Amino acid sequence: MQARDTHANVFFVGLMGAGKTTVGRPLARRLARPFFDSDHEIEARSGARIPAIFELEGEAGFREREAHVITDLTGRENIVLATGGGAVLRPENREVLQKRGFVIYLRANPHDLWLRVGRDKNRPLLQSADPKARLEALYEVRDPLYRECAHFVIETGRPSVDGLVNKLLMQLEMAGVAKRSAS
Repeated sequence: MQARDTHANVFFVGLMGAGKTTVGRPLARRLARPFFDSDHEIEARSGARIPAIFELEGEAGFREREAHVITDLTGRENIVLATGGGAVLRPENREVLQKRGFVIYLRANPHDLWLRVGRDKNRPLLQSADPKARLEALYEVRDPLYRECAHFVIETGRPSVDGLVNKLLMQLEMAGVAKRSAS
């Protein structure tokens, strides 16, 4: 994004469980913007849950659906979007995210993520004998991709959701990307 715009889209990237939706929803409220979660949008448009899509179409089929949804949603204006953890795997997704909004990488270490989502049955990529090792492997592949398209990185650690939202608001204001709403 070349010029900063106080109404620029805000996009979250990061591994599953990093807090993209958990933080994105209240941030959107504070900015008085619509919030979207690309995974929820895929489910709504397809009429199927993500595990079922993975089962029927494989990861490649899911990634194709995801690319269409990301292209559509990033074409809107003044939104907050939480992407799925693997959205950055396709170069075209990274490019469209970076060009159409301000990208925030919510970074969490794989151990913390495993504590948050390691037993979640709605996460197809974690349905393995060793979900923690799977998260570590995903992190190794995806961390450089998140960093490639992110305008800035926020360490999620263990602060409260409100604390993260306040930190993000401050960063977005300093970057000239957003102004707090009057609410």
